[in-house]
Parts: sequence; structure tokens; C-alpha cells
Amino acid sequence: MLFCLITSAGTFSAQGKKKTSKRNKVSVEQTQNMLTVTVKGVKFKMVIVDGGTFTMGASDNDAEATPREKPAHQVTVNTFAIGQTEVTQELWRAVMGKTLNEGEFKGRKRPMENVAYYDCEEFIAELNKLTGKKFRLPTEAEWEYAARGGNKSKGYKYAGGDDLDAVAWYKGNSDEMTHKVAQKLPNELGLYDMSGNVWEWCSDWYDENYYSASPSLNPEGGVKSENRVNRGGHWGCDFNRLRVSDRDGDIPGTRCPMIGFRLAMTL
Repeated sequence: MLFCLITSAGTFSAQGKKKTSKRNKVSVEQTQNMLTVTVKGVKFKMVIVDGGTFTMGASDNDAEATPREKPAHQVTVNTFAIGQTEVTQELWRAVMGKTLNEGEFKGRKRPMENVAYYDCEEFIAELNKLTGKKFRLPTEAEWEYAARGGNKSKGYKYAGGDDLDAVAWYKGNSDEMTHKVAQKLPNELGLYDMSGNVWEWCSDWYDENYYSASPSLNPEGGVKSENRVNRGGHWGCDFNRLRVSDRDGDIPGTRCPMIGFRLAMTL
């Protein structure tokens, strides 16, 4: 039986001794639109997303939309970088020394799940120590802008297309489990699994009425509340929860096999 655990901040820390070897080498290489980061033999990529202005939220003629996705409003975000995939279990192990309960669905290339918001913060702090960079979680606005394809957006319903089976793992095709990242088609920016596989934590506090008062430039969420934002839907969701405008929130201490995360970075 799958269930969610609520934990508190500061309940997990990096494990294992740091040894000097080739596998402990950390490097960051940058091309025109990509950062390739290697941590202890594990590589991951960050896609550089050119800033721009987009319509955030759902329009009034979207029959599947909920009030928390409205009103649709114009938002501008600065250039940033975002993970090409969700953080995998092998990357978590490389940074933290071991996985956190190994995840419900084990596999090096599967997304790391069963992670609370606080666990993500600890992982990012450790990753920043190793790399000297300033990784973080994406804001909700950055997440939606990237999921929609940034300034390359073609206006799809889901991240990467209108054919859900082609771009996402969800209730209709997942066999009730996560899958290796980057097995479905990417979106316009080359990002994988922005719809489906696991929910992804964002840095914002969740407010279902936030869109009515959201600033237009680099919004960072509402005032402190009980929940943090998560986005994208997961392997057990119905199709309507995987739309790029859908949004929800969870208690920051929630550990669930449906929730993972994706990295971001200010440039």
C-alpha cells in the first residue's frame, strides 16, 4: 500500500565519507543553451531558458480548469536554468551518500521520490557545497513557463504536446509506478516529464487565490501558509491534472511516492 508520511525539517542529512578519487570529481560545462554538471561520476543537464512574458494560468474557456488556476494573467520571468529531467535516484545518492528510504520505486534513472520539501532543501544545500553553484527549486512561474516551452511554446495542453500518452506517465499508462526519466517525448525546450511521472516541488508557498494578486514580474508566491506548491501531476493522476496550468500544494513535510523535484538555477 502506498502512503504519504509527514515529517519535519532537518530530519535527513548527507551520509558517507568523502574520498578523493576520480569519481568524486565535480565539473560544470556550459554550452550556448545547456549546463552539464558532473557530480561523483553522475552527469545531469540544466537547460538555459531565455526569459520572457507569457500567460500564466487557465483561460475561462478551459472546461477542465479549476478556480485555483484563474485568472489567467501576464507574467514575465528572467532567464534561468532548469533541470532537463527530474532529480534521479543516482544523483541523490551521489550528492547525499545514500537514498532516502531508497524511494518506493527503486531504480538509478527513476525520479527520486518520497522526498519532503525540507529534504529537497538539504539536497540542494549539499549540492551547492560540492559544486560552488547556487542551485534551488524553481518558482511556480518559472516552472509553468518552462513547462509551456518558454519562448518556443506551441501552446500545447500538456508539456510537450496534446497527445498525453506520448509525453507523460499517468494513470492511463504508468502501471501505477514511476518510470525512468526521459522515456517520453520532451517539450519545446527539450525538458522531459514536466507532465506526469512525479509531482515536482516548487519554492512558492501555495495560495489557491494567489493569481488574483500576483505581481507580473518574477512572482515568488504568496505569504507563508501551510503548503508549498507542487506541479506537473504524477503517475497516478487522471489526465486533467497533467495540464500545464494545473496547480496544487502539499505540507512541506510530506514524503510521498508521487512527489519528487527538479532543480533550477539563477543565471
